[in-house]
Amino acid sequence: MIRKTLNENKLPVSDRLIVALDYETEEAALAMVERLSGLLTTFKVGSQLFTKCGPGIVRKIHDAGGRVFLDLKFHDIPTTVAKAGIEAARLGVYMFNVHASGGATMMKRCMEMVGEACEREGLTRPCIIGVTLLTSICEETLRDDLGVTRAVSEQVVHFARLARENGLDGVVASVREVEAIRQACGKDFRIVTPGIRPSGASLDDQSRVATPGEALRQGSDYLVIGRPITAAPDPEKRVQEILQEMGKA
Repeated sequence: MIRKTLNENKLPVSDRLIVALDYETEEAALAMVERLSGLLTTFKVGSQLFTKCGPGIVRKIHDAGGRVFLDLKFHDIPTTVAKAGIEAARLGVYMFNVHASGGATMMKRCMEMVGEACEREGLTRPCIIGVTLLTSICEETLRDDLGVTRAVSEQVVHFARLARENGLDGVVASVREVEAIRQACGKDFRIVTPGIRPSGASLDDQSRVATPGEALRQGSDYLVIGRPITAAPDPEKRVQEILQEMGKA
């Protein structure tokens, strides 16, 4: 059965926090899943871990009781992206993403072909979201390196509208653009926000960041946090502190 869009229920904060498993080994990633699985539900598997460990890491996280946001940012010709999305659905991931800059046809075909495959094979359709601009991209990078004359906020909203118009469930965007996306795309359009840094945490290589409370107050649905949790002396305590802050927001 195809899962309904995610506005059907109000999500508890433990489902809205996604921990990024940015590890070099399967053992380290699964150890963190085991430590945190009693506190939250969803873990992000990105390019490094997936390339190192393959699809098996997704299955093992599922076996441990977790859900997976597969963060591979598919970006290719439309049919190739759609077929990759079908394989992600067959893996049983909760969510995966594609680059909105791949264009309208790419996003639409991915949604259509994944939906058809899930209905045909009796699979739960993953939440499919579009990457607007990476949170490491600032105004200078957008202008000087990518040759885009729009401001970052305008480009992000443009991509969000494009994703919405072509059927995607939501987008990835920094907290600075959340309010504008919400106004442009409506309350049922899901927004996943990376670049979340609890108060006092290092910015690392992120340019557009916010605290968990700020992100939720702006209208984010999901928060992605990696190193501030996984590199903390006590990851469980850090997660509890973040969930408390999210609950207050």
